[in-house]
Amino acid sequence: MINAMAQEPAPKKPAEADDPVDKFLAEQQARDAQRDQLIKELLRQKEAAIKAFDDKLAKLGHEGSHGSKRSHHTKHAADKKASG
Repeated sequence: MINAMAQEPAPKKPAEADDPVDKFLAEQQARDAQRDQLIKELLRQKEAAIKAFDDKLAKLGHEGSHGSKRSHHTKHAADKKASG
C-alpha cells in the first residue's frame, strides 16, 4: 500500500495538466530517456557478448592482434581502378 502511494506522480498545477503541448513534451522526454537507457543496456550486453566470444577464441588459441586478411576487394578490381 505504501509502495503504491510512492509511485503516484505528483499532482500538477491545473494549467500544466490542461496544456497538451507540455504533456506531449514531457512524454517525449520520458521516451527519449527510456530509449537512451535501452541503448546503454544494449551496448553493455554487446560488449559482454564480444568479450565472452573473444575469451572463447583465446581458449582455442586464436590471437586477436591480427586483423582479417580477407577483403571483399579483389586485387584485380584494384588494378582495374588504378589503370582506368
